[in-house]
Amino acid sequence: MVLIRSRWLLLSAAILSAGAEIIITPEPAQPAEGDNVTLAVQGLSGELLAYNWYAGPTLSLSYLVASYIVSTGDETPGPAHTGREAVRPDGGLDIQGALPGHSGTYILQTLNRQFQTEVGYGHMQVYEILAQPVVVANSTALVERRDTLHLTCSSPSPAEVRWFFNGDALPIAVRLGLSPNGRVLTRHGIRREEAGAYQCEVWNPVSVSRSEPVNLTVYFGPERVAILQDSTTRTGCTIKVDFNTSLTLWCVSRSCPEPEYVWTFNGRALKSDQDHLNISSMTATQEGTYTCIAKNPKTLLSGSASVVVKLSAATVIMTIVPVPTRPMEGQDVTLTVQGYPKDLLVYAWYRGPASEPNRLLSQLPSGNWIAGPAHTGREVGFPNCSLLVQKLNLTDAGRYTLKTVTLQGKTETLEVELQVALLE
Repeated sequence: MVLIRSRWLLLSAAILSAGAEIIITPEPAQPAEGDNVTLAVQGLSGELLAYNWYAGPTLSLSYLVASYIVSTGDETPGPAHTGREAVRPDGGLDIQGALPGHSGTYILQTLNRQFQTEVGYGHMQVYEILAQPVVVANSTALVERRDTLHLTCSSPSPAEVRWFFNGDALPIAVRLGLSPNGRVLTRHGIRREEAGAYQCEVWNPVSVSRSEPVNLTVYFGPERVAILQDSTTRTGCTIKVDFNTSLTLWCVSRSCPEPEYVWTFNGRALKSDQDHLNISSMTATQEGTYTCIAKNPKTLLSGSASVVVKLSAATVIMTIVPVPTRPMEGQDVTLTVQGYPKDLLVYAWYRGPASEPNRLLSQLPSGNWIAGPAHTGREVGFPNCSLLVQKLNLTDAGRYTLKTVTLQGKTETLEVELQVALLE
């Protein structure tokens, strides 16, 4: 038997019959790692004495897997035998638990009774069961148009790679940033619409594995900063508010993350760092320009918006409030006027009804005030129509009347009752 095999191996290198067509196909056609595979053979002809199987591109002894004698069923392993191969009586080759390393070219060489040889070639690819890849990012929080994104699909397998964005196949525009092997995704000047979940997937014909998502945040803004009168209604440049009513101003913008807020009133900073500003009990002292400044701590950009808040002229109600409300004998009291006419021409204060003998003082268009017949020397007038009465005594208690005249000639009279408490 040894003599036959030695003679067969020598002849195999020298005598090849022409025109033979031996077909070798793996079963299954696309085996996975760990599958039992048969390299099935078709096209064998004549009465055969022996088979030689090679795992390699040439009939080299180093590639010899096994030799098989048909008449006895004896099989002799060769240098390329891995311990998993067995030659079948019909010439096929069984591989138990095939590994990716079994992939490659296989050659079957046959010997007939005329000591002629024929060869057949086949190829087998054993696909590995793929481990889960990992997406590695240079950063998961970037600034729009400034930073560059680098994502790498890390996998020990040379398998094909495809990318997913928010669960869907990567958009064409983003795919243009892929490396030739598809494993590195680069985006220069990242945009906000590219924020989301990125995954990569490795695949072959028998296995597929997708990575866990990497969530990318893109910082931008603030943009389109605006002030709204409520959370949904956009305002113009001026907001008119009824006297003694409340107003909430909302600062809105397009920004990621949510910006930090600073509010100012007529250029003076207010103690508010929220996205809204509450103005309660609107009076003339709260009229003016309100500005919201939105600052993004990540992009270091800022934006602002302003509105002018005014009292509605048709609804301004003038009121008089004593300060303090219950003054004591010997104290000073200010009869504070709220909602006085902005187009004021003159005003006059009276001690009691509005008649000339009762006039305490009048303010002229020049802004100066003059004393009236009832002036005691303790009364002082102010441009906002308020009246200061100094060093009260019990006789100062009673009715006070304010009379105003506007540039349009409109006259308004308002009374207030002053109470003076006895000093104990």
